[in-house]
Amino acid sequence: MEYHALHDAPFVFPNDAHPAWSIMIVIYPYITGMVAGAFVVSTMYHVFHREALRPVARLAVVTSLCLGSCATLPLLLHLHQPQRALNVVATPSPSSAMAGFGFIYSFYMLVLLVDVWLLFRPAIVERAHSAPGPWKNVYRALALGVLEITPRAAEIDRKLIHALSVIGIPAACILHGYVGFLFGAIKANPWWSTALMPVIFLTSAVVSGIAVLTLLYLFLCRSSRMEPDEECLRSLSRLLWMFLVLAVTFEFGDLLHVAYEREEEWHVIRELLVTKLRFSYLTLQVLIGALLPLLILPIPAFTRVATPAFRHACTGVAAVLVLVQVAAMRWNVVVGGQLFSKSFRGFVDYPVTWLGREGLLAAAVVLAMPMLLLWGAMKLLPVWPPNPESDSGVKA
Repeated sequence: MEYHALHDAPFVFPNDAHPAWSIMIVIYPYITGMVAGAFVVSTMYHVFHREALRPVARLAVVTSLCLGSCATLPLLLHLHQPQRALNVVATPSPSSAMAGFGFIYSFYMLVLLVDVWLLFRPAIVERAHSAPGPWKNVYRALALGVLEITPRAAEIDRKLIHALSVIGIPAACILHGYVGFLFGAIKANPWWSTALMPVIFLTSAVVSGIAVLTLLYLFLCRSSRMEPDEECLRSLSRLLWMFLVLAVTFEFGDLLHVAYEREEEWHVIRELLVTKLRFSYLTLQVLIGALLPLLILPIPAFTRVATPAFRHACTGVAAVLVLVQVAAMRWNVVVGGQLFSKSFRGFVDYPVTWLGREGLLAAAVVLAMPMLLLWGAMKLLPVWPPNPESDSGVKA
């Protein structure tokens, strides 16, 4: 443990020698944030009828499902006894916020699964009749034995898709707002204990979901040699810019409130930001991840200057920077909040390692797994290219 004294304090007590929550607890809210954000884009089309988002409507909901399928992996890797994970659901404590996660996550994943099945049911039924060899049995199993879709059934499917999208909006908000609630409820830590923490996590979640969906859309268009839809990218850029403004406003507003109050914990938070978190907070989160995208995004979002290629490049660069901002924010909250002593008189270090169950390589593998699932989903279902006739998957 490396100790950095404040005001020449002779010791730090009480304090933990090493932060208990590691990089996996940073990755966990990062992935769940993308889950909620990607689903919000899908609901913009299915619920609020934003026609400009038609090309990414199906991609958004499938991406959310793939990300959600891997959301619990960081938690399981962090646990020393992962086989006990289901105990929090099997024997929950009514007063435990963590126990609620199992039920919230299960309900949200059920909504996503049914939504995706309804979206692609016509394609599944069609392939159950036309797929070659053993794939026909796979699609028959996915069709749940229902191999015909009547006009009446198609109409019911459309209504169910709309209803599930409406239900999924608060479910997605609760799923990620709950993570911020966990941190905000820890009264012993002034860096976490704020009523705005759930809102900060939720707005940054929507930002990260829109950003990852934008990058996926640009990548898929380029890999399939398609021209990106200008209105779709413009709508994504506007949504990304607006939610980024909200996220940055809440983050800096909360910090400004603590600075203005100048309670006894402010001196350690200030030292934390300018010393231990100087690069991850001031450089990555504020300068590179927040200010630069706020300056770049208005070009593709609100203007038609330069060439389409330049506007696409601005959108892609801004989306990457936003993902860096959200990742830095998660790091600064989770790890940064554990770096100062409980007596507010010193700091500890968090050793970052490459190998091991909670090293950088393991974190990279966890982040790559949703993309592998998405690749498999695109092989199994007609996620891409977009269906020009109906992105709901249900033809009238």
